[in-house]
Amino acid sequence: MIKKFLSPKESKYVTISLGDNFKENDVNDKFWLYCDSCKENLFRKDVEENLYVCPKCGKHFSLKARNRIKLLIDNGTFVEFEGGDEFENPLNFPDYENKHNKYMEKTGEKEAVITGYGRLNGIKTAICVMNPEFMMGSMGAVVGEKITSAIEYAADNNLPMIICSASGGARMQEGMISLMQMAKTSQALAKLEEKSLPYISILTDPTTGGVTASFAMLGDINISEPNTLIGFAGPRVIEQTINQKLPEGFQTAEFLLEHGFLDMIVDRRKMKEVLYQLLSMHR
Repeated sequence: MIKKFLSPKESKYVTISLGDNFKENDVNDKFWLYCDSCKENLFRKDVEENLYVCPKCGKHFSLKARNRIKLLIDNGTFVEFEGGDEFENPLNFPDYENKHNKYMEKTGEKEAVITGYGRLNGIKTAICVMNPEFMMGSMGAVVGEKITSAIEYAADNNLPMIICSASGGARMQEGMISLMQMAKTSQALAKLEEKSLPYISILTDPTTGGVTASFAMLGDINISEPNTLIGFAGPRVIEQTINQKLPEGFQTAEFLLEHGFLDMIVDRRKMKEVLYQLLSMHR
């Protein structure tokens, strides 16, 4: 396919061959984004300035973990917890370390979660933000330990806790050890309850597997962004297990809100203000 693009240097249209496999929807360069919800090509800068929310239909694009921290925590107040993120391969799973190193190089992060504390409109809070770009935000021993340590820090320092989940679930390369993190993180949250400290869980797209089945759904208040995929197993697995046809959209945030699994759905652009109101009521 042949397509004309405006040359920024010469201020005129130039002809570029995009190959036979190019489709009109394949807008994937540094200037444009394609919204698969409203089927529109969007100017990337407009989307970035709108906090990666489609300005036409409101679809929430994936947000990098560091950007989410900037969105929620006051500028210059975030302090990241250091250490505890050294790579482990407890089962000697083949090629696990190489895969992990590739994600470290790709994302610039050591693991699939960032933990620390900061101020949200002046209120000091502990926060964990999962990174869907790092092995789909999967939870292994290191991720579980970092989240547990952050929760214990909040309990020891009488701080509210916010966890932003975005995960494919437990990390298969660590087998049963990754599943143990479900109980470990859940038990740590009990320390917050003992001190009557608020825990707000924010579920973003996607939140699935063992993360959903543990800390993600244990918030005193469970919040989701619009149209978030939330579930434990895939629809096909569930249908084969219960031998029933599942309702359409049953793993969307809207369906879960309707059936009492969520407390509210909040647009990303309003999230910080809503969190501030909730934390202010529970100070």
